[in-house]
Amino acid sequence: MTRFFMSDAHLGENFKKREELKLARLHSFLEMVLARGRELYIVGDLFDFWFEYRHAIPKHHLRTILKFARLKEAGIDLHYITGNHDHWLGDFLSGEVGFEIHRDDYRTELDGKRLLITHGDGIAKKDRGYRMLKRILRNRFNIFMYRLIPPDLGIPLAKHVSQTSRGHTQKRPKESFLAEYRNYAHQQLRSGEDIVIIAHTHVPEKVEFEEGLYFNTGDWVENFSYLEMEAGRIELKFWEDSSA
Repeated sequence: MTRFFMSDAHLGENFKKREELKLARLHSFLEMVLARGRELYIVGDLFDFWFEYRHAIPKHHLRTILKFARLKEAGIDLHYITGNHDHWLGDFLSGEVGFEIHRDDYRTELDGKRLLITHGDGIAKKDRGYRMLKRILRNRFNIFMYRLIPPDLGIPLAKHVSQTSRGHTQKRPKESFLAEYRNYAHQQLRSGEDIVIIAHTHVPEKVEFEEGLYFNTGDWVENFSYLEMEAGRIELKFWEDSSA
C-alpha cells in the first residue's frame, strides 16, 4: 500500500471558481487514496483558516471533513503536520476525524528511510518576527480569550488575518526564498535524514543531494502536486482529474 503527502490547499479562500476546482480535484484525489492508500500526510495549510470554538467549527468544510473521516474508517492513517494557517487547530480533527496532529517538525522512519516532514514556516532568515508571532498565536491564554468573541465575528476576523499572512508570503523574492529552503533541507540531510519533505512555498520541487532527497509538496491552489511513497521510493506527482 502507498503513502501520500500533500499540502497547501488553502480551502476556504474567497475565490469561488478556484475553490470549486480545488474541491473537485481534492475530493477525487481522496477517492484514489481510499482505493490505494495506507497513510495520508497533510503537510500543513489544508484550510486557509481553521479555528475551533468549543461547540462550533467552520461549516463550509463539512464535505471535505467527511471524506477524511471515510478514509479513517477504511483503516488509512491520517497525519496532519501544522502550518502557518493552523495555529488554532483544536481537538476536533484529532478526536472526531482521527488525524494524528504533529506540531512543527515531525521525524519518522518509513520503509527504512529517515524522514523529516515539516511545513516550513519560519525557516527563512527574515521570518524572525513571524517566529515571535507564532508563539503568541499558539499561546493557550490568547486562544481562550479569542474564543470569548462570538463565532459570527471571530471566524471572519481570523479569516481576514489568515489571508493577510498569505499575502505576506507571496510578496517575497521567489528564488532567494526557495534557495533558503533547499539549503535548510541540505543541512538536515547532512545531519542524518534520508528524505526531507517541506511545504509552504507552493512550488513543487525535487532536489537530489549526495546525502539524500529534498521534496517540496507544492500546493493544491495552482499545481495540484503531491508525493507518493511506496517500498521506500518516493515520487513527485501532479493530480489531473477529467471530472474536475
